[in-house]
Amino acid sequence: MKKVILIIILFIPFIIKGISSSATSAILMDTDNNRIIYSKNIHEVRSVASISKIMTAVLAVESGKLDKEVKINSSINKAYGSAVYIKIGEKMKLRDLVYGLMLRSGNDAALAIADFVGGDVDNFVTMMNHKAKEIGMKNTKFNNPSGLDEEKGNYSTAYDMAILTSYAMKLKEYKDIVKTKEYKLETNKNTYIWHNKHKLLRLYKYTTGGKTGFTKIAKRTLVTTASKDNTNLVVVTLNDGNDFKDHMNLFDYGFDNYKSYTILKKGTINIYDENYYKDYNLYIKKSFKYILDDSEKESVNIKYKIKKIRNVRDRQEVGSVLVNLGDKLIYSEPIYVKAKAKNKKKWHLW
Repeated sequence: MKKVILIIILFIPFIIKGISSSATSAILMDTDNNRIIYSKNIHEVRSVASISKIMTAVLAVESGKLDKEVKINSSINKAYGSAVYIKIGEKMKLRDLVYGLMLRSGNDAALAIADFVGGDVDNFVTMMNHKAKEIGMKNTKFNNPSGLDEEKGNYSTAYDMAILTSYAMKLKEYKDIVKTKEYKLETNKNTYIWHNKHKLLRLYKYTTGGKTGFTKIAKRTLVTTASKDNTNLVVVTLNDGNDFKDHMNLFDYGFDNYKSYTILKKGTINIYDENYYKDYNLYIKKSFKYILDDSEKESVNIKYKIKKIRNVRDRQEVGSVLVNLGDKLIYSEPIYVKAKAKNKKKWHLW
């Protein structure tokens, strides 16, 4: 096995300014690789209020039923607090309910979604908790689809909610919904115009979505995503009376100090002094990008590990490429072989 190490060296002196938040818990994280840039009590379990609805939206999107018609039933009678005021017997698509859920924080929409997707609310809550475990939310317990602090509210952490949002932002339908500022809907019973409650969609130009939340127990909770120059970030704050300003400040810090770099590009790779597979092209299937501040760029190194396999098959895995930041492994990707195209003989007629 041969190992070839390529070290990327780029360095510009940089002074990092301090950042802070008035929240009880706060996190600033990259949504591509879940790299944490700023943290404050990120694993403290707290009531999270209506940002719980991110999970409700995810399950609705992943149900594959967004364009199915929903007939609103009596399940919505248990809703209270913020609402979109849908009516029993009203017909609309599941997609419409998700817009009402995420733009206006409709608790009635949350119950209608849970009943339609889960069969009933209790089963839907089970699905919420199963999904939370599946995606790595280790300190989260959902008890309802809306986030209301009833007999039991929904409890999570800033870190878990950032993980959930990072997952959600990889779903196209979810991204399209949460970035929407206004949504118009006409049903068999009413005409709606819903404006997104998330003020940063209007106040901060890099905002791509998020969710607001408030209960007496949770206080103000807020999730926001933002993107600039291919750098994609999320901020989560729990119990923050100055949340909109804190989110803008945290995003400004992230965008000012970190940039996204494509470290690996999918396709053919060339490894210096690698001759064992000279009749093949070596390639990787995925690109990899990572956010770095200027002082870290000199610490990125790429290592190739190649296994010498006799009678290798076309498109067989033959090694891996490892990306390290200093001594820490941040990514690995399998390397495959593909037979080189042979030159065909050309026959000439004289």
